[in-house]
Amino acid sequence: MTARSLAALLPAVTAPAFRRRNPASVQLFTDWSDIVGPAHAAVTTPSKLAAGTLTIACAGPVAMELQHLSDALIARINTWCGQALVARLRFVQDPKAGMRPAAARRAPSLRPAPKCSVPDMQESPLKEALEALGAQILREKQKR
Repeated sequence: MTARSLAALLPAVTAPAFRRRNPASVQLFTDWSDIVGPAHAAVTTPSKLAAGTLTIACAGPVAMELQHLSDALIARINTWCGQALVARLRFVQDPKAGMRPAAARRAPSLRPAPKCSVPDMQESPLKEALEALGAQILREKQKR
């Protein structure tokens, strides 16, 4: 299959997925903290994008502050996404907005740290880097 014939098939394959969710809107949800900044991301969460209206869940009185900044925020969102994706903002109160659930912490492993060696190489920065890479791979396997 040539690159040209593969490119001709792509729209038919991706159209159903893009009909449900625009890739730019996915970028909006995943890059939210980069778009609005860490201060606003801590108390807001984008919850829905439909017909050009972005619904933002806000904790506390930040909705009023964002209402005043809405024109700048819309411009920033559309610039970030590269298209006029958002025309209006809608704010809803949600005390849990912006809060990320804490990841469950595992107890540290009692196993010794794995070591990896490359015996057939002379001492060099490359050998040290390969040994460090091998040890990291072994640690990742131990976690599973």
